[in-house]
Order: sequence, then structure tokens, then C-alpha cells
Amino acid sequence: MERDYRPDEHPYAELLKLVRAGRRTALATVVRTEGSSPQVAGASALFIPDGLACGTIGGGAVEAETARLAKAALGDGVSRLAKFDLSDESFEDADGICGGGMTILVDAHPERNSRAFGLLVSDVRRRRPGTLATFFEQGRGGRVDPIVRHWIPAARGAGAASSIVFPGFHSVMTAALTGNRPQWLEEGRRRLSLEPHAPRPRLLIAGAGHVGRAVAHLGAFLGFEVVVIDDRAEFANRARFPQASRIVVADPARALRGIPLSRADHVIIVTRGHRGDEDALRSCIRRRPAYLGMIGSRRKIEIMRERFLRSGAATEKQWARVHAPIGLPIGSRTVEEIAVSIAAEIVRGRRGSG
Repeated sequence: MERDYRPDEHPYAELLKLVRAGRRTALATVVRTEGSSPQVAGASALFIPDGLACGTIGGGAVEAETARLAKAALGDGVSRLAKFDLSDESFEDADGICGGGMTILVDAHPERNSRAFGLLVSDVRRRRPGTLATFFEQGRGGRVDPIVRHWIPAARGAGAASSIVFPGFHSVMTAALTGNRPQWLEEGRRRLSLEPHAPRPRLLIAGAGHVGRAVAHLGAFLGFEVVVIDDRAEFANRARFPQASRIVVADPARALRGIPLSRADHVIIVTRGHRGDEDALRSCIRRRPAYLGMIGSRRKIEIMRERFLRSGAATEKQWARVHAPIGLPIGSRTVEEIAVSIAAEIVRGRRGSG
């Protein structure tokens, strides 16, 4: 089974902090994989003289060897490209049988490309996708020089990197953005790695009660950017939702109206009452998030459906997109079980299996 690609801006954000503090760092990035491997292309790990600072390129023997190379790079200032054959017995013993291969770039001077990393972190935090292009030349003994990086916003396309002259660049760049998969190009000694970054899928939870809290926990565990909305500060706060990326203390319906929704968004409505649920649903039923679900009994849902259709608040087609009652029918009774049913329904939709 192909491992899911989850771009992570955190190592780059941490890198910028260390650079500002005057700390030496080495950045290791998986630029290419073949067959089965413990990590995907695009995975990064940041090393300081004391060892691993953050991130991972797969753990085990590969990461231990990468840490050794990073330490050497910090010592002599030389960047390196290392290839690992995971079918080798030494890796099988330490990491289990993978049978594939990994190519890892160890950048001894990531601070030289701080501008590109800064633009990446800033855009992704603003939910603006793009691609990190890394260009270098491979020398003898695995040495590479120089390493030049460009952040290419998706809105501007491949034309934003006019300084990159590489056969097939524009078509591969388009493939990276549309498919959200890293790409790799070679020409002689020149190498180009394309690492797409898109905003994490967002989970907007209208209601900070018990169900909302349990779903927020599962959403963060599943890799969502969690946004919690409730007008009660005693419920919507960092103590109850430490895993939330954002907490909005406001009327859920009003707040949802002010948030642009895209196909990367998943909305669940679990406010403290029928009126709150109905108002929140009215604010987004005519839009097209990837998932829109509302809690409630079948009788409540049917009464609300008739009201929406009769008043013109929604069409039959728009109502049919609402998952209500919310969650998969797994016989859930407890708050935690209801949260699991909701999370499972969202995952099923994301993976196109229902």
C-alpha cells in the first residue's frame, strides 16, 4: 500500500527559529523513494550538533546513518546526497524488510535558503499551496553543491520560477501541484526535487460540547487542522481544546458565514441545541465543503429538512449532501463512540470509499 504524502512545514518553521538564534543546523530531506520505504519523498528532519531537533526521515538505521551524515556536514560544511538500499541485510535487521530504496539530501547550509523556507511557512499558514523546488548538482563521493531553493506559489504557477531552466520542468511542476506528490528530475549531474505543500485538510467544529471535544481530539490525531467554534468562552478555550489550531469564541452560524469553505474543509455541526444547529447549517448548506454533517435524531432531521426545502433555504440536491444524522451507523452510544463514528465517516469520504 502506498504511504500517504503529508507535507509538514514544522521542520522549516523550526529551522527559521534556529537560524534567527544563530544556531548551526543541517536539514535532511527524502528527495526520492523506490519501492517500499519507511518514509515518503518530501519528509524532512532537522539536525543540530546535539542530534535530531525535529522531524523524521523514517527512524531506524536509515535515520541513524543520516544523523551521522548530518553531524559530518555540520563539521565540514559539505552537503551530501546519500542513497540507501533497503533490501540490504543491515537495514533489514534494524528496520524490518522494506525492499525499496531512499535518496536523502543532507543540506549543510539551509540558512542560505531562509527566504524560500520563510515564504513556504508563511503561505502554508495562510492556507496558500505551493511547491518547494530544490536544485543542486551532484558531485563525486555524494557531495552536492550548490543547493538553491525556490518557493513557487500555486497561484503563480511554474512561471514564477523563471530562473529554473530544466527539461520537462513545467509539466512536472504541474503534476506536483495537481497530484500533490513530490517529483524528481535528473539531467547529467543536475538534480531537481519538487516538494508540493498544500494546507492540511481542515475540520471545523461548530460546538465545543462533549461531542465536539472528542471529535477535535480524533481530528488532530488524523492530521486535520482543527478549528473549534462556540460562543461560550468557558467551553471554547485552550484548556479544553489543546490540540486545536484555532479557537473562535463567537456565534457558530455567524462565524461560519465569515469563513471561506473549500473542498479541503470538513464541517461538523454539534452545537448545544436544535436552533443553533439549524442556524449553523443555514450558513453553509449552499456551499461545497468536502463534508458537512449535523448531529440529531431522525425526527429532528426530517422536520428540519422539510423546513429548509419549504422555505427555499436549500434544494433537494443541497440537502442530500448533508450527513444527518451524522456518523456511520455503528451502534454508537457514548460520546467517544459517536466521535469515532463521525471520524470514520469523514475518513471514508476522504478515501473515496463511500
